[in-house]
Amino acid sequence: MKKVMFISSTGGHLTELLQLKPMFEKTDYTLVTEKTKSNEVLVKDYPGHVHYLAYGTKQHLLKYLFIFTYNCILSFFIFLKVKPDAVITTGTHTAVPMCYIAHFFKKKVIYIETFANSKTPTQAGRLVYPIADLFVVQWESMLEHYPNAVVGGWIF
Repeated sequence: MKKVMFISSTGGHLTELLQLKPMFEKTDYTLVTEKTKSNEVLVKDYPGHVHYLAYGTKQHLLKYLFIFTYNCILSFFIFLKVKPDAVITTGTHTAVPMCYIAHFFKKKVIYIETFANSKTPTQAGRLVYPIADLFVVQWESMLEHYPNAVVGGWIF
């Protein structure tokens, strides 16, 4: 059974990622997201399969830089502990370091561009697109920005 890491930031990106729950049962999965009060329940819903990163927003830039650096280091250690064969993500900033770590270790990187963007690429998408083994868009119009992407349709 393949080890697959599913990672995203909290909120809408996590909601999208959890739509892939049917895939969890077919893999030895790990779920990685930011720790917030709203998603602390994940450890009960997916016992033994959840790892948390620190929550941070770009609204407080200086604090965010420290949190982002901490999350990069923590991502490296989570990656070494889990040893996934593939990383699947719906974004954003939380997932980018993990995608680059996976790429460095020659593991598969699958990026699903968010449903919320139908005309403009996300910053995370632009950063991961060059290294993704599979880049999926949910809107055909996004092929203008990601010509080598695959239109996967909506995951909702």
